[in-house]
Amino acid sequence: QLYEGFDEEYACPILDEDRVVDELEDRMGQGGVIVDYHGCDFFPERWFHVVFVLRTDSAFLYDRLQARGYTGKKLQDNIQCEIFQTLYEEAMLSYKKEIVHQLPSNTPEDLERNLDQIMQWVEQWVKDNN
Repeated sequence: QLYEGFDEEYACPILDEDRVVDELEDRMGQGGVIVDYHGCDFFPERWFHVVFVLRTDSAFLYDRLQARGYTGKKLQDNIQCEIFQTLYEEAMLSYKKEIVHQLPSNTPEDLERNLDQIMQWVEQWVKDNN
């Protein structure tokens, strides 16, 4: 029930950002939550101690999105978004620069390294803050 409609051009639901924030508010206040989403400008800054932006080379991304069935404007807009670093810039404008980090996400090996790096960050944060 967190959608306000359907975007025919992009063939996806339209997220009601206010309802998402309302739904997550109590959970986020408790801490220990990881949010996985491809945008961030509507999430309150107070929710996050760190923000990781996964980056993908456009050649890898093109093949990945095509395999998911993306075509036309949806495919091209997603590729342009990555080329122009739109989500990274959004994160840098939405949160303190020192908590925003880019991680490569091209290969399965990158995924493993990213998981290790994030877990190390979480473990260090817990040590430093408990």
